[in-house]
Amino acid sequence: MAEFALIDRLRARAGQRDDVVLGIGDDAALLALPPGEQLVVTADTLNAGVHFPAETAPFDIGWKTLAVNLSDLAAMGAQPRWVTLSLSLPDGDPAWLDGFADGLFALADQHGVALVGGDTTRGPLSISVTAMGSVPAGQALRRDGARAGDEVWISGVPGEAALALALWQRGVLDVAVRAPDPHAEALRLRLCRPTPQVALGLALRGIATAAIDISDGLSADLGHLCVRSGVAARLQLQALPRSAALDVHAASEQAWPLQAGGGDDYELCFTASPENRGRVLAVAAAAGVGVSCIGRLETGQGVHWHKPDGQPWSPARSGFDHFR
Repeated sequence: MAEFALIDRLRARAGQRDDVVLGIGDDAALLALPPGEQLVVTADTLNAGVHFPAETAPFDIGWKTLAVNLSDLAAMGAQPRWVTLSLSLPDGDPAWLDGFADGLFALADQHGVALVGGDTTRGPLSISVTAMGSVPAGQALRRDGARAGDEVWISGVPGEAALALALWQRGVLDVAVRAPDPHAEALRLRLCRPTPQVALGLALRGIATAAIDISDGLSADLGHLCVRSGVAARLQLQALPRSAALDVHAASEQAWPLQAGGGDDYELCFTASPENRGRVLAVAAAAGVGVSCIGRLETGQGVHWHKPDGQPWSPARSGFDHFR
């Protein structure tokens, strides 16, 4: 498929919003930001063999490409609005492009996001998305607002995507097709189709003191928040939530390294004052998201885990690093 035919194929499915003054088809897009709101911008690149196995289904690649960006907006408490897409493709296979677009726009339509521009080129499979949203001035969730005494919360069940990746690496999970075992399929979907917690992020504005999305691993990402806020975290391994899929495929102590140091969760880790515990639980329930309090912040530095017997524990690795 020729380059401009590829672009036309995507433009036909780009979605419409009243705040898109000029979308795909010009040198740049024209977008109208609501009065009194600040622009929130994030970007992520996904490369075959690094961010997803090369055999991953095109639908799942398209979904995940957008999901990881929406997760960043969720962590800022931002309302998603627009995205741009840059595609590096080894060839112009229409079937692959249609499958990719199906996944991308399935998630975009859920959140009312419009594709407003981008770029295409020939090369190794690599996808870059810039996602834009907005937040009322001064209400963004940030990493630098946490204080000693705050409780540490996470959404969902961390470690499931890392377990799926481990099963794939051992050759017992095929990421390209539906798994016959429902627990294995639940893990596969957590890796291939993460759910960005947009509704929770919006609901936490004015409640959470700081937030970050879990992409590289809980310990690593919470560590970034602690550095920005100048605090330490004291966490309890027994407080980490479990799921049926984790119980079937990993005993508790086997799951701890995956939950503390695995990546690809795309859940939210946030902090809040203990007096707001009831509000946290209420807004999470309204958003349909499970949340768990896993520890507290204190003065000092670092992220410190403790086993059920009170002894300190450290994961073999705190999270993913592209250059290690």
